This record gives sequence, structure tokens and C-alpha cells, in this order.
Amino acid sequence: MDVLLEYTWVMVIAQYSVSILALIVFMVIFEWVTPYKNWEAISEGNLAVALATGGKIFGVTNIFKFSIENNDSLLQMLMWGSFGFILLVVGYLIFEFLTPFFNVDEQIANDNRAIGLLAFILSVGLSFVIGAGITNS
Repeated sequence: MDVLLEYTWVMVIAQYSVSILALIVFMVIFEWVTPYKNWEAISEGNLAVALATGGKIFGVTNIFKFSIENNDSLLQMLMWGSFGFILLVVGYLIFEFLTPFFNVDEQIANDNRAIGLLAFILSVGLSFVIGAGITNS
């Protein structure tokens, strides 16, 4: 297996595959964390949920971008990417905690696009901060 991973194209396919599988797992976890059903709400036209979910997808994939750039093995890439995902979830929970005058998830479920946009920006912004941390590790 190690011999195969010496070929750049095989490593790219492996990194891509691991990243996609991790993204699927992480999106399922996000589905558990939020009280609404992401894909159902999106299919009903809830733009706030689409923004928040899109931010999460961008955030996770951006974290994996940094992890791929800064790790030589698939295992290290997955470990740092997973650690970054945990930090992203913590950031989202802190966002919920720091807004005690309204419930973020409830507002997003009710299609409050302003809150959905903030959730998007938070996920994207934090992914760059987390990625910078991964870069320095």
C-alpha cells in the first residue's frame, strides 16, 4: 500500500476519498447536533438552513485542505481534520451560547436568513483560524 501512495495521483485519490467520507460522517454529526433536519429543510426551500449547512460544508472541507497541505500520511490528515471538525462544532456551540436572547438553531429552522448568513460566515471564518492552527502544528 505504501508503494502505491508514492504515486501522486494515488495519494490525491486517497486524500479526496478520505475527505469525502469524513465530510459525510461529519455532516451526519451536524445533523444530530441541530434540532432541524438539514436536507429536509433545504428541500423545502429554507435558505437559512442552506446557508448554515453550506458554511459547515465549506468549513469542514477547508479544514481538510489545510490538513492535506500539512500532513504526509492519510492517518495524520484524518486526525488533524477530525480535530479541526471538533473545534468547528465547539465554535458553533459557543455561537449558540453567546446569543442568549435568541436560539440560533430555532431562528435558522424558521428561515431567519440573517442568522443563517452569520452561521455561514462563522463556519467559514473559523475554518481559516483552525486551518492556521493546523499549519503551525
